[in-house]
Amino acid sequence: MDIQMKKGLLDVCVLSTIKNSDSYGYEMLKNMKPYIEMSESTLYTILKRLELSGMLTVYTMEHGGRLRKYYHITKAGLGRIEDFQEEWREIMDIYRYVMREEETK
Repeated sequence: MDIQMKKGLLDVCVLSTIKNSDSYGYEMLKNMKPYIEMSESTLYTILKRLELSGMLTVYTMEHGGRLRKYYHITKAGLGRIEDFQEEWREIMDIYRYVMREEETK
């Protein structure tokens, strides 16, 4: 898969994980695991990139005597998910066009 496409897909996966409620790294990995395998280092690289681009914010809360980083999706992050959904419709149209030849064989 094209590396830029994969990067964009992973970004949207992470944003979708926190779409409905704030979360922390380990919980995100656990929630995504049935759908996509991702290492901690990959996740934290994505989270940093999304924070720098304004698609999520970070705050800390104490949990069990330790500080835990929580991630919150922003309006820009929600917009990115909406953009992805539209882009995916276009990708599926292209896929159907490419596969039409296969279906007639």
